[in-house]
Amino acid sequence: MNEAHFHLLVNHLPIIFPVVGVLVMVSGIIYKSEAVKRTAYLIFAIGALTAIAAITSGEGAEEIAEKLNGVTENFIKNHEEAAETFAILSYILGGISIIGLWASVKQKPFSTIIAFSALLFACVVLFFAKQTGTTGGEIRHTEIRSGNNVPAINNIVTEKDDSD
Repeated sequence: MNEAHFHLLVNHLPIIFPVVGVLVMVSGIIYKSEAVKRTAYLIFAIGALTAIAAITSGEGAEEIAEKLNGVTENFIKNHEEAAETFAILSYILGGISIIGLWASVKQKPFSTIIAFSALLFACVVLFFAKQTGTTGGEIRHTEIRSGNNVPAINNIVTEKDDSD
């Protein structure tokens, strides 16, 4: 397994963990369950750890991807910038989650505020997760690049319609 393969294996985890964490945290808030909120905090913290794996494996993947046909430095740079922002935000969410876990276990009066703060911040993190995932996909998946596939589809449809 090379570094690009490893990056492809781990790069989805920092995106998936916050999605699951948001769902779990919403459930914990609705049902007023500290155990469920604590589970959400752990999910967010694990997501931050997976962001470390994804960001550190990105450099090796970049070295391999730069040599592939159809891959330009611009797509890699866009992804790298988005990934750095997303990683930092993931680390912050992990930190908030550890504080929230501590406040929940110690039954601090502000633990509810931290739960709502973590949920709100996780939604911000998810926005950047989407940006990072999209820019990463654009490196090799030309079909998701903005505007690249529309004319080709229109030509195919037009040609097909003319032959009927």
